[in-house]
Amino acid sequence: MSDWKIRFGTAGTSDSFAAKGYKNSLDIPAYTAEMGLDAFEYQCGHGVRLGLEKAARMAADAAERGILFSVHAPYYISMSSLEEDKRLNSVNYLLQSAAVCKALGGRRVIFHPGSCGRQSREAALEKALDTMRRAQAALDEAGYAEMTLCPETMGKIGQLGTLEEVLALCSVDKRVTPCIDFGHLNARTLGGIQSKADYAAILDRLETALGDERARRFHVHFSRIEFSKGGEKRHWTFAETQFGPEPQPLMELLAERGLAPVLICESAGTQAEDARAMQAMYRTACKT
Repeated sequence: MSDWKIRFGTAGTSDSFAAKGYKNSLDIPAYTAEMGLDAFEYQCGHGVRLGLEKAARMAADAAERGILFSVHAPYYISMSSLEEDKRLNSVNYLLQSAAVCKALGGRRVIFHPGSCGRQSREAALEKALDTMRRAQAALDEAGYAEMTLCPETMGKIGQLGTLEEVLALCSVDKRVTPCIDFGHLNARTLGGIQSKADYAAILDRLETALGDERARRFHVHFSRIEFSKGGEKRHWTFAETQFGPEPQPLMELLAERGLAPVLICESAGTQAEDARAMQAMYRTACKT
């Protein structure tokens, strides 16, 4: 896409969506535009239930407002399951998500890779890599070659989804693009993102591992996340500053390096307001 640019948006709608009088999915583009944002991640976490006709109407409205959709695939996807039928079902869920994403005029399908369960991390990753290859082949065969699969870094230590595991999944095909959830990475490393240098190390690793436009146009999830010894506990808002990570150093780095990810805020109930706060931080950093 020649008109690619950095974008800021939300995962689902904030509490302010209903408070402002908006009623249903068809109102999402208008709400997103009113909040000054230009991206929206439609949530299919509990199943792909959005009709294609309704999605097409949303797409037309979003296109006029310059808003780009992405889709979060069902949470019950497990690329690494010990049960083969669960792995094969995961491919079908990605196909369903791709169909909706295409109807929305979007390009990216974000998904959770799965968990390790009763197997080693190595065995889980091996299964996930095999499922990933099958998924990409299935998308190509179904006519969704332009859809981008985005495996997400995960917040619980027992889940598949370290930075290295996600980058391994991205090695399956040049189109597979990482979804770097910085709150998740901070939670699973028990507070490992404390400074600008910590963020820089992650961005450097993306560049080294990917070495192409994906390192510049990756996908981002961001929120402050509470964690315990097992990793992620729950999402909070930007107002709860006792939980990390801090967004400011990341916004500065994105500006300094000229990176253009899609940034999706996943704050608990204030995602549009907090996405706007990140956008403001980024714009300020661009001027300095």
